[in-house]
Formats: sequence, C-alpha cells, structure tokens
Amino acid sequence: MGRIGYFFLYLALGIVAVFQIFPIVWLFLFSLKDNREIFAGSPFALPEAIKWENYLAVWEGGIGLYFFNSVWITGVSIAITLLVGSMAVFVITRMHWKLSKLVLGLFMVGLMIPIHSSLIPLFSMFLNLNLINNPWSIVLTYTAYNLPITMMILLGFYTTLPKEIEEAAIIDGASLHRLFFRIIIPISTPILSTTAIINMIYNWNEFVFVNTFISSDKYKTLTVGIQNFVGQYMTDWGAIGATLIISVLPILIAFLFFSNKIVEGISSSAVKG
Repeated sequence: MGRIGYFFLYLALGIVAVFQIFPIVWLFLFSLKDNREIFAGSPFALPEAIKWENYLAVWEGGIGLYFFNSVWITGVSIAITLLVGSMAVFVITRMHWKLSKLVLGLFMVGLMIPIHSSLIPLFSMFLNLNLINNPWSIVLTYTAYNLPITMMILLGFYTTLPKEIEEAAIIDGASLHRLFFRIIIPISTPILSTTAIINMIYNWNEFVFVNTFISSDKYKTLTVGIQNFVGQYMTDWGAIGATLIISVLPILIAFLFFSNKIVEGISSSAVKG
C-alpha cells in the first residue's frame, strides 16, 4: 500500500474515531449545564457557566454508594465467573471422560436463553431462597449468564495448550490442583483478561436484573440509581449527565489499560492450524 493508500486509511480511521469520541465529549459538556441551558440553548453549544455543582449534587445524592455497589458486585461476579469457567473448560478439554461433550453442550445452551424469558423463574427462585433485595441474587445471575460466553472464549485457548506442559508438571509431582492454579492459570492470563473485560462491560451496564431483584437504595448499582434523579415534576438533567459520565469512566479506563491484553487474548484463543 502506497502513501496515498495509507493517507485515505488513516483519514477513514480518524473519521471513525471522531464519531466514536464525540458522544462522550458531548455527554461531558451536557453534564456541565443546567436545565435552562439544556432546553433553551443549542444541544451542541458550550456551557455558558460550568456547573461543577452537578457532580457535587450526584455525590450528595448517594452516587458514591451506587458506585461502590457496582464495583464490588461487578468484581465478585467476574472473579467467580472466571474461576468456575476456567475450571470447567479445563476439565472438559484436558481430561477424558464420556460426558464431556454433553456437559459442554449444556453450558452452551445458556447462550440461547433470552434474559427477559428468565426474569419470572429467577424471581420465583430467589423469592423462595430469601434472596430478593439481596445483592447475591445479582452476583449469581451475572455469573450464570456470563459463564457460557466465558467458556466459549476460553475453549479455543485451552484446546491448543500443549499436553507436554501438563505431563512435565505431573512427572515433577504436581497435583491436579497445583497444576491448574500454578501453571494453567498463569499461562491463561491474556485470555482471562479478555474475558474479564467482556464480563465487566456486561455487568457494569446491566439494568434489568438489578431493577427487578433490588428495591433497597443501599444495594442499587449506578445504572438503577440514576432513576433517583428523575422526579415526578422535575428532572435534573445535568445531574443525570454527571452520573452517566461517572458510570462510563471505569469502562473507558479499563479498556485503555487492557486493550493490548484484549487483542493478545483474542489472538491466543484462535485455533492454531
């Protein structure tokens, strides 16, 4: 490809980048306006007076608690999903037993179950277990729904691992648990980082399950807590914009720091010929 080709390639990529970055910049400017500027002025105009108090208002409105709930629920869900998913894929792909393909198929069926079709059964089950309005109902639901996609991503990587690694560890006297936690898990770090980011995006932005299973403010996450700034007669749109910026930042920061890991993980999970 010549210089002209690279020029048009970078020009196209630059245009795509502008279209992707613009909504974030617009939302940030939106969060610095009051209701009068939002409705009376141009939607693309800069703020007449920067309203940093919108961020103070959302913090005093309990956004810190919602943020903390989102962090720990997302983190615990990711940890359980990666641990269970990696152990399941390891057992299915690296050990020989008759029902391995059947068990893998049962896990993959989870990819075809729509979220909305499971709301009533899950609500009934958690109600019987006294887990309604309990954050562990969200953790268990996130884990169950993310297991199939997590296992599907890990599957390609685990099937390509050389068996000589396991054989050498067994000869050196390593137990099955030590083999998995001391050798397989460290080798799987790139692909685990990829699945962690994918899980984080889903868990952090999820709304339906939290809105259905959680009613107490002390357990709500950011996505549901935003509703508190919507009143019956008046809505503070600047505060809602500030809340959205706060909720978007962790995903952006995580992606910026781990983008190389994502590409590396996707490449390592590809089936080698």
